Amino acid sequence: MAAPRIYLDYNAGAPLRPEVRAAMIDALDATGNASSVHGEGRAARSKVELARRLVAKLVGADPVRVIFTSGGTEANVTVLSPKMRIGAGEIAIDTLLVGATEHPSVLAGGRFGKSDTLAIAVDGEGRLNLDDLSGKLDGLQAEGKRALVSVMLANNETGVIQPVAEIAAIARKFGALVHTDAIQAAGRIPVDIAALGVDFLTLSAHKIGGPQGAGAIVLGGDLASPLPLLVGGGQEKYSRAGTQNVAAIVGFGVAAECARADLDRQAEWTLWRDEIATAAHPAILLSGGADRLPQTLSLSVEGLQAETLVIALDLEGAAVSAGSACSSGKVGISHVMKAMKVPESQAKAAIRVSFGWQTSESDIRRFTEVWGRVMRRLAPGVTRAA
Repeated sequence: MAAPRIYLDYNAGAPLRPEVRAAMIDALDATGNASSVHGEGRAARSKVELARRLVAKLVGADPVRVIFTSGGTEANVTVLSPKMRIGAGEIAIDTLLVGATEHPSVLAGGRFGKSDTLAIAVDGEGRLNLDDLSGKLDGLQAEGKRALVSVMLANNETGVIQPVAEIAAIARKFGALVHTDAIQAAGRIPVDIAALGVDFLTLSAHKIGGPQGAGAIVLGGDLASPLPLLVGGGQEKYSRAGTQNVAAIVGFGVAAECARADLDRQAEWTLWRDEIATAAHPAILLSGGADRLPQTLSLSVEGLQAETLVIALDLEGAAVSAGSACSSGKVGISHVMKAMKVPESQAKAAIRVSFGWQTSESDIRRFTEVWGRVMRRLAPGVTRAA
């Protein structure tokens, strides 16, 4: 019998948790639109509101400030809006500042035009350049322009954790609003929206063992909110029109509850991450000098193409990825590697290893064995020399 596959691509999507599957099946078996006032509708609505409370707990938020969406990309694009509601009024945002290593859904600028979107530089480890952020905000303020700053809490390719609380404090000095994409961070490290000091935080269910097609916007303390991307009905308190996907939202809530419990595994995951980095000779560990997620690492084997290594590992039963799944099918160097100014020979060979709730110590051990076999075949001279 063939050995079970080793799935180490959690940053693309985590396996569906059994608790989530059971809750979703129960929700699918129920009748009723969550916006209807009859008994069936009220029952569906109660399931949605329970999920809202569970998702809010994951990031220390007030449930009334959670807006459900169809996923992380919709959540990000909705937040990246040049018009915001504050109280009964609206304000205009002139310029969007984004980290140079953001997820493609943020780097594209959302509803801002290209000319109104500026990238903030990062260093060689992938950490945001705070002086560049301050300089750009200062220049915009001098021009009488208001900014929205969007910086992810943890990078999806390298796992680098950004100093979002410090970034938010800098932005506040210049009257800017702040968004953080916490999609990769939630459930891997503690996330508290109040401690971060941001106006908006976005999440996705399938990164934490929930279903694909469910996400959320979480509003911060100042009660600013973007104008809706989808308009029509009054769902989500007129923040996102469209019939709620009750089953997916229920699954998101259960996954959020489970992900909170996963935080107890940070030390174990960090140990496994570092074990892989040590055993993965002759790979170079990228962003190794930065604060990183406990279950993500980026490796590069100079002289190999990332696609070649991913395919070779896949044929041996191990699933990893080359960069972001949202950029799959594109030939070329990751924008994250370019922003970090990683040498081309290393950038072309960069792969990502990420794990999570279902990963076992046996998976880690078997992966290092698979890695050794693949390296002996693809880089025999280097491995023999070691």
